[in-house]
Amino acid sequence: MLDVVLPGTGGTMPMKHRWLTCCLVRNEGQNILIDCGEGTQIALKCAGRSVQKLDLLCFTHYHADHISGLPGLLLSMGLEGRTEPLTLCGPVGLQRTVEGLRVIAPELPFALKFIEFHEKVQQLHFAGLEITAFSVHHTMPCYGYRIHLPRVGKFDAERAKAAQIPMRVWGMLQKQEMVEYEGKCYYQSQVLGPSRKGISMTYCTDTRPVPAIAEYAKDADLLILEGMYGDPEKMEKALETRHMMYAEAAEIAKKANAGRLWLTHYSPSMPDPNGFLHYAKDIFPDTICPRDGQSIDLQYTDES
Repeated sequence: MLDVVLPGTGGTMPMKHRWLTCCLVRNEGQNILIDCGEGTQIALKCAGRSVQKLDLLCFTHYHADHISGLPGLLLSMGLEGRTEPLTLCGPVGLQRTVEGLRVIAPELPFALKFIEFHEKVQQLHFAGLEITAFSVHHTMPCYGYRIHLPRVGKFDAERAKAAQIPMRVWGMLQKQEMVEYEGKCYYQSQVLGPSRKGISMTYCTDTRPVPAIAEYAKDADLLILEGMYGDPEKMEKALETRHMMYAEAAEIAKKANAGRLWLTHYSPSMPDPNGFLHYAKDIFPDTICPRDGQSIDLQYTDES
């Protein structure tokens, strides 16, 4: 299961009833936060999530509305007793940017580890998840993220018996590729059928439409794309600032055969994002404009 929540859904600057865009993904107690604009630590708490239990911070890019909340978040984590290292990942320049922001948060009781993306596509493995960061098209280097939770095949008791595998290790082999027991090694391939459909979600903001988005959103259970502008009259502005329209996001979701589309990163000029929702739903019906704190539990299906 993947637990996904949008603590904030705003772009450019926080508003009275809308925090800046960020996304939290949880799997088996491990938490990944994507982006950290001003007020993210408050948005997380308003969404009922802990700032203490963050394990990986991913950044799409380094405009202020996506990273300026980091010093406050780090300070809050330290004040709440965190001591274990924290890993951060993002485009080239991450460490330099974070060190600049830390002028106001110079002393932390935990270490920071940095992973900078030097390629257009970067692969990470974290807490059983396969994370793909892919380059998109904004006014500075920017990446989208695909997070995939794979699912192993069904356990085949008859194969396990035929291979004379002790029942004591059956449960372990459903979670581990290899188990050593009484001096002998046993492998998942001996007891599991073909891999089954996993769970995937793709998150991408601050970009013009590019082929990579649909490619890495293919068959995603949940696709979260920026809906900076809904009104077709804002198209010129979207081109100028390299942002996306509702209708363009919907076209991508349709092309990718996504399960559902969530729009986010709304312009401050759009107080009611739902007022333009029909421009997306006419193209991709399973589209919503989430509110701050919107969440979903993505479950495995029974498909083989």
